[in-house]
Amino acid sequence: MFLIDGKALAERIRAQVAQEIKEKHLSPHLAILLVGDDPASHLYVGLKQKYAAEVGVRVTYEQRSADVSDDELVDLIQRWNQDPSVHAILVQIPLPPGHDEQRIIEAIDPKKDVDGFRPASTSVPPVHEGILRLINETPLKLSGASAAIIVNSDLFAAPLKRLLSTGGMFVNVMHPDDLDQEKLASADVVVIAVGRTNFLHASMTKPDAVIIDVGTNKTDEGKTCGDVDRSSFEKTYVWLTPVPGGVGPMTIAQLLKNVAGLAQQDSSPSGSFALT
Repeated sequence: MFLIDGKALAERIRAQVAQEIKEKHLSPHLAILLVGDDPASHLYVGLKQKYAAEVGVRVTYEQRSADVSDDELVDLIQRWNQDPSVHAILVQIPLPPGHDEQRIIEAIDPKKDVDGFRPASTSVPPVHEGILRLINETPLKLSGASAAIIVNSDLFAAPLKRLLSTGGMFVNVMHPDDLDQEKLASADVVVIAVGRTNFLHASMTKPDAVIIDVGTNKTDEGKTCGDVDRSSFEKTYVWLTPVPGGVGPMTIAQLLKNVAGLAQQDSSPSGSFALT
């Protein structure tokens, strides 16, 4: 088993973002909205604030209680839309029960949609871009390869399928309770995001597959783990992202890259911001 070090790759990307911000004299400004008291959401937002400060991204942070009205949330987002100093807007998902998540997301100006949720957004979703970058850390060539995406949410799967298909891959999307065992067993790449501890076992995949574990779960002992039964892959030749230390750090790094890119677009409409 070979581990794909998302933490180290994320550090390199953040360093590149910081350098670009400094060299191009950018002043990126990210507005973050957090609703409710979910501990995981607070942790993720805290990490985003920490790394944003390290690379030179200014953050405006607003928190609202879980019982806040959707009208108030939309009003706040509209103020950020109209503020020329704000380049990027992030609403921490999921929202607490009772909120119209789609309405809140659609209130974001596509030009400031740093998470790439809006169809007209100029940003690629950070988690999906991060997955692609992690796959590219392995010897696998995308063109002509096959991928299996195991998800609960088609909303998550659709943009990832488009991204991988653009790279020349043949992609199958399947749900955890309705697996196509044959296609899964032959897939060169497996991306799993189902929120089930130890769901994916070595007997289900090729012995040399690339496996991207997007799952985040807690064991009975309180430890963070993914959806992959990592111990079952120890004697295989798979490439695997660890949890923690895989997709999570990469998602934040790609988010900051998007923020800087939106700031660059704002300062120079004909310019571009690309990291290789």
